[in-house]
Amino acid sequence: MRNTLTAPIINRFIRRASVCAEAFNPDEDDEDKEPLVTRPKTDEQRQRLQEACRDILLFKNLEPEEMSQVLDAMFEKFCTIGEHIIDQDDDGDNFYVIERGTFDIFMRVDGTEKMVGCYDNKGSFGELALMYNTPRAATITATSPGALWCLDRLTFRRIIVKNNAKKRRLYEAFIETLPLLTSLELSERMKVVDVLSSKAYSDGQQIIAQGDLADCFYIVESGQVRITMKRSRTKKDPEEEEVDIATCSRGQHFGELALVTNKSRAASAYAVGSVKCLVMDVQAFERLLGPCMDIMKRNIANYEEQLVALFGSGTDIEEQNA
Repeated sequence: MRNTLTAPIINRFIRRASVCAEAFNPDEDDEDKEPLVTRPKTDEQRQRLQEACRDILLFKNLEPEEMSQVLDAMFEKFCTIGEHIIDQDDDGDNFYVIERGTFDIFMRVDGTEKMVGCYDNKGSFGELALMYNTPRAATITATSPGALWCLDRLTFRRIIVKNNAKKRRLYEAFIETLPLLTSLELSERMKVVDVLSSKAYSDGQQIIAQGDLADCFYIVESGQVRITMKRSRTKKDPEEEEVDIATCSRGQHFGELALVTNKSRAASAYAVGSVKCLVMDVQAFERLLGPCMDIMKRNIANYEEQLVALFGSGTDIEEQNA
């Protein structure tokens, strides 16, 4: 069962097309009735495990409690040179996270086995067989002594697959309500859903800082975000003060200005109470939101009007879009 990756480095998730498998409907199974799996670990083991899992894409949207359950269930496996971790056409039993070691990926095509990729001391594999109830699509062989962290099939499906399906449904419905994205085709909106991640902020926490380089675009999922801009108190007093210029609530977005103009952040943003934002990185923003650019440029004119009302003059934020 699997699709353990066809060249890890390339796009193992095939654009993360649809994590709910064809043969596995996360809404209809009864695996939640099974008790949670907990495997004891020392503090040192758990620290190593957390570090190995830090950048694993499939774990990015898990709630803290879900992530804790995943870490509780994972177990350590040491491997030796030449050991087969998984074999093509076998059933999928575990999802694997690499802590250390190098691994080659082989696929059998027309009776001939070819190496199609490799892992070098990081990464993960084995997820697609568990998602889609298909046989392993490749063989993974250790080329050095290594250490893996394994997540059993039942826990993977109960937590990872269900979480991703739930998040996708939530995001899809939410995205359809956003005026900014109405110009996108359904397939384009689904691509936006695929690249969104959710991030939580506590009361008063700074989300973006005026003057910083822009790397993300934000949509408020819940709560409110306060937008501020610095200005000099008076012409004679160069000391700056922060002035509130806007408040964003559910469904509203911020952070696009610097991405549209290719400038540093023109304002700061702070969480008001507990806030959750959907976040898209700059590469995905540029790739997927091209059709929305006219709308965002029109918004820049609105920003200008707000600044004139607040400060008595505008800024040059429209300059690069004239």
